Amino acid sequence: MFDPHSIDPSLLQKMEYDALVWSSLHGLLVGDRASQKSGRVPGVGLIHAPISLLPMPFPESHWKQACEVAPIFNELVDRVSLDAEFLHESLSRTKKVDAFTSRLLDIHAKMIDMNKKEEIRLGLHRSDYMLDEQTNLLLQIELNTNSSSFPGLSCLVSDLHRLSNMRRNEFKSSISRTPLHILQQDACEECWDLLTILTCSAVFACKVSHATPSVCLIKLYLDNACLSVTPLKCEFGTLLLLFIVQTEGLDAVRQMMRKSLLHQFKQHLALDPERIPQNNSVSLFAEALYKAWAEYNNPRAIVMVVVQTEERNIIRKTLAEIDAQGELLPDGTLVVDGEAVAVVYFRAGYAPTDYPSESEWSARLLIEQSCAIKCPSIAYHLAGTKKIQQELAKPNQLERFLENKDDIAKVRECFAGLWSLDDLSIVKDAIERPGLYVMKPQREGGGNNIYDDDVRLSLQRMEKAGSEENAAYILMQRIFPIISPAILMREGISHKERVMSELGVYGTYLRNKTGVIMNGHAGYLMRTKVSSSNEGGVAAGFAVLDSIYLV
Repeated sequence: MFDPHSIDPSLLQKMEYDALVWSSLHGLLVGDRASQKSGRVPGVGLIHAPISLLPMPFPESHWKQACEVAPIFNELVDRVSLDAEFLHESLSRTKKVDAFTSRLLDIHAKMIDMNKKEEIRLGLHRSDYMLDEQTNLLLQIELNTNSSSFPGLSCLVSDLHRLSNMRRNEFKSSISRTPLHILQQDACEECWDLLTILTCSAVFACKVSHATPSVCLIKLYLDNACLSVTPLKCEFGTLLLLFIVQTEGLDAVRQMMRKSLLHQFKQHLALDPERIPQNNSVSLFAEALYKAWAEYNNPRAIVMVVVQTEERNIIRKTLAEIDAQGELLPDGTLVVDGEAVAVVYFRAGYAPTDYPSESEWSARLLIEQSCAIKCPSIAYHLAGTKKIQQELAKPNQLERFLENKDDIAKVRECFAGLWSLDDLSIVKDAIERPGLYVMKPQREGGGNNIYDDDVRLSLQRMEKAGSEENAAYILMQRIFPIISPAILMREGISHKERVMSELGVYGTYLRNKTGVIMNGHAGYLMRTKVSSSNEGGVAAGFAVLDSIYLV
């Protein structure tokens, strides 16, 4: 396989520059923590997302396996969420020593006492895997039911590596069906490229400004050459009039906007961009949210995103704001700041730090009591905890929720070793060989797991104390993936590293009281980190965004 560390330095410098420009033009950006205004003033304090310059090789057979099992995991989460007895029994000991899990279970218990049923259930999940080098098995790390992050940026990284002539050809096909043709079908390729670029740019500008796209003026500058373009009366991809007033620098813009790194440097890299799977995660998540909103059947209701205080989304509220501004109508409608809420998507609420006061817990209870569609509901939230993952790995547990033997076998094949700390023989082995285990609490968001000698020290401390603190943790088999060479980019600087990668496959699930509306895999997230790092979160600074190259 191609070794990125062998790339000629001058070629590497050009690839790095093009990747940074591409990221800026296409919105592959995150907030810059070094900027005080970042996250406070829209459009200010942005920097390219941490990325891998080239995609990571990944076996096609394992990619297909992860996609195939995604809808089965979706269905499993839904069925587990309906089994209140299983949830409470599995988490009963954890509740005694983990205050956060205890509060979640209390809310769930109140919903049971109210006989509150979620007739419309929405799940936007992500199942994370590593490919174990010794066994060549694709093993699940965790299943996320809450705030499955990065569907938007993951698509852009795939495009950075994969984007080809396909976009231009799709645009030519769509515009040829419009009432007024601006260009003849035999127009030069450069005109089609520019037309595609500028229409997409105009549409993006209209979307982010929430304006009806009537008149958009776009100016592109490249090496002091100005392209001044005026699209008039465009409708999200349908351009009715275009004036090209200057063409200097067109070829450079065309290459930068249309071609991926693999296309642009194909003769040097000898990599086929079509071996990178298409990634539609953001559009599939949006489709699921839209369909859930439609199921709610109130065209005046909104989709609300619950965020942490420093985050910015279109329709956003913190839990504290929902507590202050929210009310529950007699018919169960949730109203926040005067708006009826159809769908509540939680970008926050998965960590104890999201509940600094009773106000946040009151808001969570209010949401759960309402008839708004929650993503996730409290039951889905509990179904995604580490302890439930460990309980499902026990013999004969999957049979409680799934009937199809082939589906059961496919799910079980993905399970790594998972154990309760009640298993004294496993605890003894973990103390003797701590490098073969990971100790996990009931927490999400990265930075919480325990590794290496800290596993031994933690287990010995708990044994000595004789408390029930061990009920707050599980033990998991440590997975040792293949280590590969890569070039990672952060803050405009490249680093040659030895890395390991983690594949997350998104899943969308929506059902109402009569049946399933959506259930399938929905794109992917590839995260790559230096091999010496135990943690793997991108937002936490441990990993970068990547895509996969099928081999």
